[in-house]
Amino acid sequence: MARLLLVEDDVNLAETLVELLELEQFEVTWVGDGEQALDATFIHAYDLFLFDVNVPFIDGFELLESLRKSGDETPAIFITAMSDIASLSKGFEVGADDYIKKPFEFDELAVRINSLIRKRLKIKENIITVDDYHFHIDTNELYHQDKFIALSPIELKLTTLFFKQLNTTITKENILMELSEGEEASEGALRVHINKLRKHGLPIQTIKGIGYRLATS
Repeated sequence: MARLLLVEDDVNLAETLVELLELEQFEVTWVGDGEQALDATFIHAYDLFLFDVNVPFIDGFELLESLRKSGDETPAIFITAMSDIASLSKGFEVGADDYIKKPFEFDELAVRINSLIRKRLKIKENIITVDDYHFHIDTNELYHQDKFIALSPIELKLTTLFFKQLNTTITKENILMELSEGEEASEGALRVHINKLRKHGLPIQTIKGIGYRLATS
């Protein structure tokens, strides 16, 4: 279930949106001002932000700009009565992904929300994370935090295998078959390559008598 943060000081509109969004199977946190919204982002991670612009204490533009500067890339939609070009430009400058003018049809808002969430999930699916290590499936690249780790061809094959079968014990025979593409391979050489990956910091476990496993903490 996707979790949304709604920032809206119009109580009637907010209550209506919460009811409709929950019927669409979203989990909604509703707050009425920018300060409460900022606090909420420290407590929970969200899949999407719905921000009105003219809200008390910290307006929607300032709120999103602050979150983007802190590294928060959660998709954001501004819902506002402001429709002039300057406001529209400002919204996208501070990091909005979409902008919808009040009054609006709820069905249109739902389409926009679902589109951004699908896009976000697709991005997540292309990256598998273990602790501070991130493996990019589409490019076959391994990173520790934001630092790229150069791997030999065999190390890259092993890394791909482990990340794609995360939390699964892989037998030595299956690993050797994968590495050799059907030709006989050496268990001794396999141990050497496993140790090299461990030196890079990957938490690869030895399952005695069976094989190896890359597991999340």
